[in-house]
Amino acid sequence: MPPYPAAPPPGAGGRGRRIALAVTAAVVVLAVVGGFLLLQEDGDSSAERASSTPSTAPGKPGQERPAPGQSQPPGGPDAPDGGGGGGEDGGPQQEIPTEDGFATDLASGISIPVPDGWSGQSGPVGAGVSTGEHPCPGNPDESCVRGGVNSVPAIALEIKATTAKAAAEADIKKNAEESYGGESYGEISSHEELKSEAVTVAGKKGYLVRWKVVTGKGDDGYVQSLAFPSPAPGAQNMLIIVRSGFDINDKAPKLPVMDEITGGIKVAAGGGGAGAGEKV
Repeated sequence: MPPYPAAPPPGAGGRGRRIALAVTAAVVVLAVVGGFLLLQEDGDSSAERASSTPSTAPGKPGQERPAPGQSQPPGGPDAPDGGGGGGEDGGPQQEIPTEDGFATDLASGISIPVPDGWSGQSGPVGAGVSTGEHPCPGNPDESCVRGGVNSVPAIALEIKATTAKAAAEADIKKNAEESYGGESYGEISSHEELKSEAVTVAGKKGYLVRWKVVTGKGDDGYVQSLAFPSPAPGAQNMLIIVRSGFDINDKAPKLPVMDEITGGIKVAAGGGGAGAGEKV
């Protein structure tokens, strides 16, 4: 599964994502997101300027942050709710508000539903849900998951697109490669586009692209990149990427579950937008 907020992603879905999460990467991304929000508060809401701010974002977020298939939360190894590790001064990190049955991405202002039998991880930057942890087929020393979904601000993935459609289209190939490519699943030999359509998520107009990919080792998979504007106050021009990845296997969740999770994403409690805690 993709490497975002983890084991519970991104990342966003698929399989061979490493189980290690660099806490420093999350701190850097949080600083970038914070800078973005400050721009909005200063009255400069142009998407063009926003897309140029993340010059300090991680060069390869997919490798530094756990994706849907990871097992470490965005806040660090000892942070079941994304709050472990402490701040730069050694003090406790900001507490992440959580809701039963949801994983919360504080920076993006959204909550992702956690299906029965799945694990969820909330975080200051990114959130993820996953199920079916198992040794990766190409590298048993790494852990993969049968199904995973994770979120992260688009700027953390260095996606410069300013529309939801362009962002989803820009991310899908990277999502597929980071989820099902590499040594964990072998190279992707081919893909088929299953969906490319406009959707409404958390009250915002977004866009998703879904592929079926054929891998060199182990199961093939479904990957999806979903993009939409953040519903958080002051962040209307910040795009969110939600990556999903499901193995094609009897032990993996069925494809309709991906649609259910996508449709269940909502504004985080207290996050403003379409009404805190209200499903849309």
